[in-house]
Amino acid sequence: MLGIDRRAASLTWSATLVLLLVWLIYLVRATLFIFVLALLFAYLLAPLVDRLDRLLPASRTRTPALALTYILFVAAVILAGTQIGSRAVDEANNLAKRFPEMVAGWQTAGTPRGFGPPSLMEQFVAKARTEVAARSNDLIAALPQVGLKALTVAGNLIYLAIIPILGFFFLKDGRLMRQHLLDLVAEGPRRALLDDVLADVNILLASYMRALVLLSASTFTAYSIFFSVLGVPYAVLLAALAGLLEFIPMVGPLSAGAIIVIVAALAGAHAIAVLVFLLAYRVFQDYVLSPHLMGQGVELHPLLVLFGVFAGAEVAGIPGTFLSVPVLALARIVYLRVRRERLAIRASPAAPAPPPVPR
Repeated sequence: MLGIDRRAASLTWSATLVLLLVWLIYLVRATLFIFVLALLFAYLLAPLVDRLDRLLPASRTRTPALALTYILFVAAVILAGTQIGSRAVDEANNLAKRFPEMVAGWQTAGTPRGFGPPSLMEQFVAKARTEVAARSNDLIAALPQVGLKALTVAGNLIYLAIIPILGFFFLKDGRLMRQHLLDLVAEGPRRALLDDVLADVNILLASYMRALVLLSASTFTAYSIFFSVLGVPYAVLLAALAGLLEFIPMVGPLSAGAIIVIVAALAGAHAIAVLVFLLAYRVFQDYVLSPHLMGQGVELHPLLVLFGVFAGAEVAGIPGTFLSVPVLALARIVYLRVRRERLAIRASPAAPAPPPVPR
C-alpha cells in the first residue's frame, strides 16, 4: 500500500529507536555513571554477602547478611582511613610545603664539572632539570585554580553516600531484577541466549571487580614496602596514589609511575632504582598477576584496550576511561555468545523432510 515496504519501514523504525536510545543515554551519562558505579560496588560486596547469607540462620531475606556486610565495610574503611589515610594526608601536606624547595634544589644541583664540553648524559640531565623546574613553576602558579576545582569536586562527595545506598538495592533485589529482565523475552532460544549472556556478565563483573581490588591492594603493598626499605620520602602517599590509579586502565599506572619518578628525583632518593622497580613490577603484574586474577573473562588484545581507553576518555573523560575495559569485555561476551549460537544452528542437522503425499 502506497508503495511502502513493510520490512524496510520496520528496520527504519527500529534504527530510529536505537539512535534515540543512544542519544538519551548520552544525555543522562552522568547519572548513569553513578548507577554503574553502584552496580560495580554491589559486585564488590556480593561474595561477602553470599557467604554471610549461608552462615547466618535461615532467613527469608538477605537483609541481615547485607546489614552485617555494610557494618564490616564501614569498619574496614574507618580502619584504613585512620591507619593509612591520615599518614598519607600528612605526607601530602609536607610535600606541598617542601615542593618549591625541592624544585629549586633540583634546578641548581648537578651542574656539570670539569673541563671540556659536557657529555651527552650531562646535557640530558641538565635539560631534564630545566623542563621539570619550568613545569613545576607552572604547577605552583596554577595551585589556586586547582583549589577552586577541588572545592567543586568536594561538592560532589555526596555521591560517596549515594553509591553504597544504590548498591544496597542492587544486592537486595538483583536476582529479582534479573528475573524481570528475562520475563521480557518469551520462552525459546532467545530467552536461553539472554540467560546465558546474563550469567556470563555476572561472572565477568564479579571477577573484574575482585581483580581490580586485589591488584590495587598488591600495588599498594609492594610499593609501600619497597619505598620504605629504599628510604624514598612520602612512601605511603606514593603507594596509595599508585594503588588508587590502578582502577584506571593503562593511563592510571603510567601517570602514577611518572609522578613517583619525579618525586623521587626531586627528593634525591635513588630515582633510577625506583624506575627499575616500577618497570619490573609492571611486567610482573601485566604478565603474571593480572592474567591470573582477571581469568579468561577479560581476554582483550592490548590494541583493543588502548583504543577503548582513548575512546572512552574522548567520549566521557575519566569515567569513560574507567569503564572502557568492562564495556569492551561485555561486548566481547555478547559477540561470542551470539556467534556460538549461530554456529550451533548452522551445524545442527536439518529437519527431516515430510513424507510425500500419496496420489
